[in-house]
Amino acid sequence: QVQLVESGGGLVQAGGSLRLSCAASGRTFSSYAMGWFRQAPGKEREFVAAISWSGGSTYYADSVKGRFTISRDYAKNTVNLQMNSLKPEDTAVYYCAAGAVLPTDLSKGDYWGQGTQVTVSS
Repeated sequence: QVQLVESGGGLVQAGGSLRLSCAASGRTFSSYAMGWFRQAPGKEREFVAAISWSGGSTYYADSVKGRFTISRDYAKNTVNLQMNSLKPEDTAVYYCAAGAVLPTDLSKGDYWGQGTQVTVSS
């Protein structure tokens, strides 16, 4: 059983940066792939980034490559998303996800956070 809580969302101007964090509880955290999805108003939820349980492999949506960086801290049971060069189209609710699955199959993961709002102004 894993619980996920996101934090770090807020309002930022285009070109600015935000750092999201996802705190995970559960002793099996280290064996789970983790990552981030987002859902903008009127849009379907979409994949943003994922990281393998070992932290050795990362995956990004084409729309965020070069701008976002995912990482995890095993000691703190945390996965982070550093978001740079933010664009208005990045505006969405960002959800943390985790599961005993391949990072590319994270949409099938069993655990989801409640989401944190990211708003990027022009």
